[in-house]
Amino acid sequence: MNRAVVSASFPSAQTFLETKVEETKRAVFFGANEVDIVISVGEFLEGNYEFVGNEITTIKAVTGKAHLKVILETGALKDSASIWKASLLAMEAGADFIKTSTGKLSPAATPEAAWVMTHAIKAYAKKKSKMIGFKPAGGIATVEDALLYWAIQEQVLGEKWLSNNYFRIGASRLANQLLTEIEAMKGKQGDVSYF
Repeated sequence: MNRAVVSASFPSAQTFLETKVEETKRAVFFGANEVDIVISVGEFLEGNYEFVGNEITTIKAVTGKAHLKVILETGALKDSASIWKASLLAMEAGADFIKTSTGKLSPAATPEAAWVMTHAIKAYAKKKSKMIGFKPAGGIATVEDALLYWAIQEQVLGEKWLSNNYFRIGASRLANQLLTEIEAMKGKQGDVSYF
């Protein structure tokens, strides 16, 4: 069973490293087996890549066996080159998953960011022989949106990356829409169960 939490001063990541580490330690102590953190976007934009990498590495060190998902907040990054660099930086620092967005900034997930991130994952896997997961998140509200990200994942990384171990979609609005549709179907079908 997945017990995921957000940590390290989510969603802004604007606090001291000691605080981020303590939040993460407590989350893992209380049973989290997946921890989401946001890169220090301001530091990244200032070119302080070593600082950002060290933060991720330090937080990864206290996650134990829990998976670390690193959110790049791609909507705040300037261009494809920045998304590429942030992706590789996060993976080199210990990310088990890289994620597009918190959903708090606009734009959130975009197909362009997904394309760059999945290509970075592919390059990293070729170099390190290690599979890293990808999670587009934020603004994914329709089945068509979800299928687009699924198609990018399949086209760039291949079928073995389509399991929930390596691909997830952050789409709370889509989940709500699907639940609404399912409930409507149940109402129309009476006692017929599809589950």
